[in-house]
Parts: sequence; C-alpha cells; structure tokens
Amino acid sequence: MLRLSLAATLAFTGFEVWAGVRSHSLAVLSDAGHNFTDALALLLAAIGIYWQSKPADQSRTYGYQRAGVLAAFVNALTLLAISIYIFWEAGRRFITPAPVDEKLMLWVAAGALVVNGAIMWALHAGQKNDLNLRAAFIHMAGDAAGAVAIIVGALIIEYTGWVYIDPILSVAIGLLIVYSAWDVTRESLNILLEGLPRGMSLEQITQAMGTIDGVLDVHDLHVWSLGSRTHALSSHVLIENMPPSQSAEILQRIQDVLCGFGIQHSTI
Repeated sequence: MLRLSLAATLAFTGFEVWAGVRSHSLAVLSDAGHNFTDALALLLAAIGIYWQSKPADQSRTYGYQRAGVLAAFVNALTLLAISIYIFWEAGRRFITPAPVDEKLMLWVAAGALVVNGAIMWALHAGQKNDLNLRAAFIHMAGDAAGAVAIIVGALIIEYTGWVYIDPILSVAIGLLIVYSAWDVTRESLNILLEGLPRGMSLEQITQAMGTIDGVLDVHDLHVWSLGSRTHALSSHVLIENMPPSQSAEILQRIQDVLCGFGIQHSTI
C-alpha cells in the first residue's frame, strides 16, 4: 500500500508543478511542494518499516526500531524547511501580486483532495500505533486541508478577482505544515534523546512497583523508548530478606505490573 501511495503522490506532484506554473498560483505550487514532502514521507516510512522489522543481531542488540523514529524525525524537518520557503515566496507575492488562473487552480485542488483523501484512508489503521506511519499520515492530512483551502481561494478569485488570497492561502498552508510537523518532531526527538515516553509518569510507575508485597524501595528508575511502540525500563529494587525462589516470584510480579504500563523490556 505504501508503494502504491508513493507512486500516486509522485505522479500528482509532477502534475501540480505543471499546473502551478501554468496557472501562476503560488498556493498550488506550495501544495506541490507539500506533496513532494508527502512522497518523501511515504518513502521514508517504507524504509523505516523495513529497517525496524529487522531482527536484532550481534552489533544491534536492540534491533533497528530507531530507524523508523529517525525517518519520522527527518520527515518533520523537511516539512519545516518547505514551510520556510513558502513564507518567503508568499512575501514576494504580497509585494508583487501575479494574475492567477483560478479555474485550473480549482480543478487541481479538487484532484489533490481526492488523492490525499484516498491515501489517508489507506494509512489510517496503521498510523495509530506507529510514529513513522503517523508522520506520513499527518503529511497527507495537512495536504488534504490545504487542498480545501485552495478550492475556497479559487472560488474567491473567480467571484471577486482578489488575487491576494493566493499568497494568504500559501501562508495558511505553511502554518498548517509547521503545526502538523511540530508534534512529530517533538515526539521523535524525545525518543532519540531517550526521554520518558509520552503518557508515562515515573511517579506512577514507582508507586505501582512499590505496592508489590516484599518490595521495600524502588530507586534509580529509568524509562525510555526503543522505538515508537517498544519501551524499556531499568531500576534498582530493594526487597525483604528471603530465599531466591521467593524473590523470583516478586520479580515476575514486577514485570507483570510493568506490562500494564506498556513496558515489555525491563532490567531489574
């Protein structure tokens, strides 16, 4: 599905570049730039899924799960870079307005809405639990919203002749790109820096471990993410003086508690 979505996005991006130049619409060209980053997003998602599915080996003992996170981070950075270019070009259009072929602009935006909507539908199920796919999904959602804005802008130009709506829409698309990229940038960077996974609390984890019979103290606790869906923990746990067979039971109960927090890999 990713390969088919990538091919469709690249083909439509080429068409949008032609249509944007032909219609003199910066909004359409901005959308083409966003579509190009969509294609890059899908390509990086496919590469990330391939690498993160590879098993661990002698040199990568945790496997290649971070490959998908790194792909999502690069994805988000390309979005931020393209938004800066859009803002620059929009500023030039405010100073020197250009005539726009609103009819071509309208039909191209309608086609973009159909293409991006179809790809969003294909990615919807997988993006909920995978940061890499979510980055690609957000790319497509932002572009679909941009297509709706371009349709509205084309209608405004058609009925009022107000060409300033074209650079205004471009700025709006750029802001949408920045907004959509920020969440992925923050979460992927947090994983790469081995920060506490989103939605987790060290205090809650410590308290849950401390309620287990036989546990006296929990300290030196660290929680981080190996990938977008796999979390790890290391901790020191002080227990009562008891035979090794009983301590093994406590360890198992601790691991059961951690599984409730979504932590499958732990070193106690």
